[in-house]
Amino acid sequence: MRYNSKRLLPLPVRRALLQLGSDLGLARRRRRISTQSMAERLQVSTATLRRLERGDPSLAMGTLAKALLVLNSLERFAHLLDTGTDELGLQLMDQALPKRISRKSGSRGPESL
Repeated sequence: MRYNSKRLLPLPVRRALLQLGSDLGLARRRRRISTQSMAERLQVSTATLRRLERGDPSLAMGTLAKALLVLNSLERFAHLLDTGTDELGLQLMDQALPKRISRKSGSRGPESL
């Protein structure tokens, strides 16, 4: 029995993958790269490339990363979840900070330098 990941994925995820696949195909065509040439560069079959461009969720992340490298967009992928600009994550970290820092007896903090 074949694994059907489409049924297990939430609708917003499926839509995002479809959009990503469509955008990959459009970017490839705008660069005038044939499916055969792109598949060769990715070291995959043309059938796998078609699946990538349809947003198939079962493809390896490495295949997507190689496609982005060929399309000169790997840098954006590498910084997709840049933790330095993760507003929610930073807010949650700030909320977890202690309200006060008590000085242990006998210890010298930076304020005493």
